[in-house]
Amino acid sequence: MGRSLFLPTNIPLSFSGIPRLRSPPNLSHGSLPLSIRIKFKHGFQIFPCSNTKEARTLCTRAVLSEIPNQKQYPKMGAQSTGPIAPSRLIQVAETAASTGAQVVMDAVNKPQSITYKGLTDLVTDTDKMSEAAILEVVRNNFGDHLVLGEEGGIIGETSSDYLWCIDPLDGTTNFAHCYPSFAVSVGVLFRGKPAAASVVEFVGGPMCWNTHTFSATAGGGAFCNGQKVHVSQTHQGVRRLGAAAVDMCHVALGIVEAYWEYRLKPWDMAAGVLVPYE
Repeated sequence: MGRSLFLPTNIPLSFSGIPRLRSPPNLSHGSLPLSIRIKFKHGFQIFPCSNTKEARTLCTRAVLSEIPNQKQYPKMGAQSTGPIAPSRLIQVAETAASTGAQVVMDAVNKPQSITYKGLTDLVTDTDKMSEAAILEVVRNNFGDHLVLGEEGGIIGETSSDYLWCIDPLDGTTNFAHCYPSFAVSVGVLFRGKPAAASVVEFVGGPMCWNTHTFSATAGGGAFCNGQKVHVSQTHQGVRRLGAAAVDMCHVALGIVEAYWEYRLKPWDMAAGVLVPYE
């Protein structure tokens, strides 16, 4: 197992659950409802905000390798997956991610209908179709689980111990420009901690697209196309490519030694976060 750490900035260190979010007053993301039950059951703990700009800043985290004294940093992954075996969770996660990836593969290199959710946050029809395909797989297998999709928001029973986080097209801007750094990301949390994850990264480029499939289960290690992967044991610079899940998987491969990002949403990191840890 490689040594990786997720560090928050703007708030003191905390390693409980998944990232804590400091909620800005207008956090909606298309009326995304982070209800009280969801906040506490699945780790989206929201801190009181003052009226200062700094206080409204979302908590950020980074993936770092080569942290000395691993013992002081508890594992990120879930200690248990409850009544559902890890093998079952990863099977569905991989199927869902590959299903979404097929939608993306069919659309790559083709003209896209692009709209903007924010100044620099764009969305294509492919994002929506990929999420619909992924959602169908998850709901067909676990109809009573809670799902959080980047495009569709919250779906399902909020009292569930299981939360599926879906990023149907991580790195949409790269996808729209046919730049080979985008992915489909599917992660499942059990009681607020990552339990299983699958990330399908698109590599190559126009006329020669291919994929790398990353998978991980809590305590079960991380794999790329079925081969065990490890983080790097050297220190080099940090490179960001614009797709959070891909960047975190590159830390796991040892291609880069660290990853830093801010204002990430749960779907950005629910799958990618587990791979370098394992």
